[in-house]
Amino acid sequence: MDDSIEIPEGHLEHMARATHQSGGLVRWIAIFTAVISTIGALIGRQAEEIANSAILLKNEAALKKTEAADQWNYYQAVSTKGHLAELAMALVPPEQRPPFAERIKKYEAQKTDIRRQADKLEALSAKANADSAALSGPRGNYMYALALLQVAISVVSVTVLTRQRWLFGVAIVLSVVGLVTAGIAYLGTP
Repeated sequence: MDDSIEIPEGHLEHMARATHQSGGLVRWIAIFTAVISTIGALIGRQAEEIANSAILLKNEAALKKTEAADQWNYYQAVSTKGHLAELAMALVPPEQRPPFAERIKKYEAQKTDIRRQADKLEALSAKANADSAALSGPRGNYMYALALLQVAISVVSVTVLTRQRWLFGVAIVLSVVGLVTAGIAYLGTP
């Protein structure tokens, strides 16, 4: 009994051509997937770095706001001391007023310094908040770019299964749009 199966010569040529054609496509898809995956990892890292920076800026804004509130509380305490000194000055005989007048003058000078410091801290808080908010646009673009690259990798995976070359074209277009979006994010990062 002969275990060999005879395949007509035309079929062998067709199988060889199909294997060669799909082998080339599979090779390009593998290269494409490796490159896009690597770029996607870099884009994801950049998005993470921007998110961390935004969080740090938000924390800084909160700290400066708290310090400003502390200064305003101190301002209120000094102001209360000044009002008490004014009341005491009004209640004591004229010969006992000079020490209270000096205290009132001292408190007014302190209030000016405290107000200046509190305003400075509030400005720093507002700047940190604004800087944090400015990072949301680029981060959003990086995340959108990353999503496009992930969809491209999914589409190219389907290309391997279906052997539909046009899907590879769709994956390339998605990747290009993703890379352009990442470029826009990079250029928009402060």
